[in-house]
Amino acid sequence: MTVYSGPVFEMAVKQFGVIADYLAIPKDDRDRLLMPKRAIVISCPVHRDDGSTAVFEGYRVQHHLTLGPTKGGTRFAASVDLGEVAALAIWMSWKCALVGLPYGGAKGGIGVDPLSLSARELENLSRRYMQEMIPFVGPHVDVMAPDMGTNEQVMAWFMDTYSMYQGRTVTEIVTGKPVSAGGTLGRREATGRGVAHLAKRVMLERAITLNNATAVVQGFGNVGSIAAAELQAMGVTVIAVSDHTCALHRATGLDVTSLIRHVTEHGSLQGYSKELMCDPSTILTLPCDVLVPAATERVIDATIAEKLQCKVLAEGANGPTTPDADLVLERRQDEIFLIPDILCNAGGVVVSYFEWVQDLQQLFWEEEEVMRREYQILDRAFDQMAVRAKRDKIFNRTAAMAIGVERVRAAKTTRGLFP
Repeated sequence: MTVYSGPVFEMAVKQFGVIADYLAIPKDDRDRLLMPKRAIVISCPVHRDDGSTAVFEGYRVQHHLTLGPTKGGTRFAASVDLGEVAALAIWMSWKCALVGLPYGGAKGGIGVDPLSLSARELENLSRRYMQEMIPFVGPHVDVMAPDMGTNEQVMAWFMDTYSMYQGRTVTEIVTGKPVSAGGTLGRREATGRGVAHLAKRVMLERAITLNNATAVVQGFGNVGSIAAAELQAMGVTVIAVSDHTCALHRATGLDVTSLIRHVTEHGSLQGYSKELMCDPSTILTLPCDVLVPAATERVIDATIAEKLQCKVLAEGANGPTTPDADLVLERRQDEIFLIPDILCNAGGVVVSYFEWVQDLQQLFWEEEEVMRREYQILDRAFDQMAVRAKRDKIFNRTAAMAIGVERVRAAKTTRGLFP
């Protein structure tokens, strides 16, 4: 029996089973590696602007603290549930271990559509969530970050709320804050930049000329929009983008700068152009060199995987590809190079780590230094994945996850089981 359920959690369990079999992990060691250390479920009552009181359910799952504090985002979305949060925490553990960060994985969220809240209601809910979490988090226990539906402002409210209860400013309790409140230069762009950097590396290794290459980006939030802008700056033509409101396509290329300006002003791609609109269900299967799924989990199933016409699949989102789709992609890996999510979107947690270190030291870096170190860590992890995949003749996702799981397991084995 387990309190965790749902398709996203089942997907994380299935992925781990593949890795555990590959690594020949004994059955009695598997649950200790997979099951989260703790899960917190809270009620967040807030005053609505109309004078009524609404109660929202919040979650935080901390997967393991073997290597250091847990680290992970907090998402505000109507679909959030405990199983999804647990799966994301597990994936974050493998991600942090893969890129060599001294963290375990965590994730949190509130089941709410943030667009349904006024600015005042959003602040009240953000502060109440952090207030309820204070007994369970801390700079050396669990460090939060933004995710879907949250941003720099929400992180500033989190930090301020925690600091008020401590009686001093504790900038290192969250990452992804505004630079004016102890954040680091380059954090907002870090995930999208990392996606584009690794995609560029694969394109160059596969002799794909950047100036003749095309890209499709599904999900035009922080990650997708920055990845699109970076790819365009490299000379890649972005031919299609989408968000939860619509999809846009033009074979000769879209103006990413104009799209970002529209989203900043209007909150979504809706209304940008009637002429460029296309069927959102077709965007993943358009012919292109680079496909960036940067929206949400489980968007590429086995049927879509068979229809993919990209050469590089750069997973900007967490868990965009189902295990059944992986079987297809493994068979097609000579055609499609997969950059798995725990590597492809790891730039965000890498630079979050830099922010945490800078806050602890009260010594801040220039943006060029942040970017140089980010790319160095991503390239090192990419090399390790590629060597492992080639050596053992395995799928890239298997190689990347195996490295992460091995490192967590080694730490647990070395420390032993208390008591």
